[in-house]
Amino acid sequence: MNDQQPNDRTPSPDPRLADLETLVDGWLSVPEAAERQGCALSTVRTQLKNHELVAVRRGPNNAIYIPAVFVTPEGPLPALPGTITVLADGGMNDLELLTWLFTPQEGLVGDGSPMGALLAGHKSEIRRRAMETAF
Repeated sequence: MNDQQPNDRTPSPDPRLADLETLVDGWLSVPEAAERQGCALSTVRTQLKNHELVAVRRGPNNAIYIPAVFVTPEGPLPALPGTITVLADGGMNDLELLTWLFTPQEGLVGDGSPMGALLAGHKSEIRRRAMETAF
């Protein structure tokens, strides 16, 4: 009898992912990120492996998705890799890192989030805050 019910090995979705979904406006799959950059899928996978980009698994197929704002036609947003490195070196996993980048904080320009401030050209301020948060 196949009732299509989850078994004990089916992972339950992380509730923090639902919070992240409300913070991020748009997502790109790995093929979409490659298309935007005009590069091969393997290049995007390497960017993810090298933490030039960060992604989470989401959606009904549990596929890898990257916040759309991270990817430009020229490649990863230039201010992003160093900021990702600071946060990752401080012990944040990808979900925590993305949540931190998109959660509004007091005193930041743009939409009030670290990501908005990075987009507004305030890389030094965001890296300083990332170091304070991560260490």
